[in-house]
Amino acid sequence: MELGDKLPEFTLNDQEGNSVSSSDFEGNSVVIFFYPKNFTPGCVREACSFRDSFEDFSDLGATVFGISADSESSHKRFAKHYRLPFTLLADTKNKVRRQFGVKKGLLGILPGRETFIFNKEGKLVYKFAAMGADPHIKNALTYLQKEHS
Repeated sequence: MELGDKLPEFTLNDQEGNSVSSSDFEGNSVVIFFYPKNFTPGCVREACSFRDSFEDFSDLGATVFGISADSESSHKRFAKHYRLPFTLLADTKNKVRRQFGVKKGLLGILPGRETFIFNKEGKLVYKFAAMGADPHIKNALTYLQKEHS
């Protein structure tokens, strides 16, 4: 995906088994972060950082979604264990990951870690890729804060 691209159409189940479609996001700023796997150290750090900054994202009018290939039940356990206030989507066949063009990381072994921000018009306005978890939240918040100042 390139800046200015439209949010792709997709439907995935969340951690409660509910169907969530990208069309549900229309009219909202959306932060979508792709991460490799529930309960791994980097992914726990990333998810908990998004949790700890959840109010900041909400105050800036952004809805946060996490996507990985983990199952709905794994997402449910992960969200409950770490008290995650945002929706996790189960992309078990990596279809949406491919739609977004998220590349594999760490020598092509692990699924990549990328963050995307779409504006209220559904246009991609920011994207960031790094295997380290920490910069994703900081960069996304910094971008949104600049847009709202």
